[in-house]
Amino acid sequence: VQVVESGGGLVQPGGSLTLSCQASGFSFNRYGMSWYRQAPGKERELVAQISHDGREVNYVESVKGRFTISRDNTKKVVALQMDNVKPEDTAVYYCGRKWNAIDLWGQGTQVTVSS
Repeated sequence: VQVVESGGGLVQPGGSLTLSCQASGFSFNRYGMSWYRQAPGKERELVAQISHDGREVNYVESVKGRFTISRDNTKKVVALQMDNVKPEDTAVYYCGRKWNAIDLWGQGTQVTVSS
């Protein structure tokens, strides 16, 4: 049972990046999924959530209109499309199982926004 993030890296301000989270070992289509991030010296914060069927999504105010969460239940993947990124988006991004009360975390992927 695990979730594994990928797709992080260095991106310039205003650029785009897509993060992916590959799930395995559990019934993916029964769970809501979430993306969180943690910047240096700060607490981990919610970025986006998606319901088990993809019909309901939620975003933290600071990324609304710039980030898009989506999922493919056939491939057991949840993605985070990040557009018009800003330096304050720099953080380690984590995939979590469930809409809230996360019970399974990935190892995280680093996103650095810098020119």
